[in-house]
Amino acid sequence: MPLNTPLLDVQNLGLRLRTHAGPVDAVRGVSFTLQRGETLGLVGESGCGKSLTAMALMGLHPEGASVSGSLRFQGEEMMGQGESRWCALRGDRIGMVFQEPMSALNPVHTIGRQVAEPLRLHRKLSASAARREAVALLDRVGIADAARRFGAWPHQFSGGQRQRITIAMALACGPDLLIADEPTTALDVTIAGQILQLIRDLVRERGMGLILISHDLGVIAQNVSRMMVMYGGMVVESGPTRDVFTRRAHPYTQGLFGSRPQLGPQARTASGARPRLAAIPGNVPELRHLPDGCPFADRCAVALPDCRDTLPPTVLLGPQHAARCVRLEPAA
Repeated sequence: MPLNTPLLDVQNLGLRLRTHAGPVDAVRGVSFTLQRGETLGLVGESGCGKSLTAMALMGLHPEGASVSGSLRFQGEEMMGQGESRWCALRGDRIGMVFQEPMSALNPVHTIGRQVAEPLRLHRKLSASAARREAVALLDRVGIADAARRFGAWPHQFSGGQRQRITIAMALACGPDLLIADEPTTALDVTIAGQILQLIRDLVRERGMGLILISHDLGVIAQNVSRMMVMYGGMVVESGPTRDVFTRRAHPYTQGLFGSRPQLGPQARTASGARPRLAAIPGNVPELRHLPDGCPFADRCAVALPDCRDTLPPTVLLGPQHAARCVRLEPAA
């Protein structure tokens, strides 16, 4: 593989779901590249297409769904590959931390067996060698007395401990790419901080590429160098995290930032009262009810009549910063 080949190269990724009301496009035209050691965040409200994008990147799209576009992993085109090829990559070269730690583990197998399984399947280790590696992994992610608890069951662990175990499973074979889908969901602030610090440390140590999915802008700000804002199954703004946070070009991005609670003296008015949050009006629409144009048009306070009929082009705002809105002027 040439040295300049991206770890992941996604072009015009689409995912069409089959529903009782007919086919709907749940992911539309998502494109990006990711190099080894790079970190990318996907942000947006629930239902905007973040998790479905991640599942498509793993070849785990829902039954009956159709996927289009190009998806190259380490130069190999994965679109159209059979399940056997995907199975060879999942848990080996690509690891994933799933969204809900309370249901991500199999309740009828011990946690040790589940962490050791990818080592035996992909690395062909013996049972004793896989056990040693699994114990070391559990110890690395912070499971106390890992050797003794190797044979324990998932229900004997807290939510934070289960999330650590799923991270150990995802990292067992030293993947080149880690996809973390809301890895701190349902965890308290202290445990969430520890989990994110653990992921940062492991990405830095192992040089992995990271795709971090979150609805929390604070998590995105602290953990990724680039980000994509998704709405209606498509990317409405993307770029270096600092640039997106500074300019907030798309009206949806502005709405997300405006609806964030703020702490400290700067969060109060001149009279000392806390201002009301600027909530985005309306709700995320069903995929089958999206307008032909900008998916955010029906909730946008500055939408023009053409916004509902014509999909805005991508406007380049800087060397790597872009957004899809007719009100934006391209960089000179």
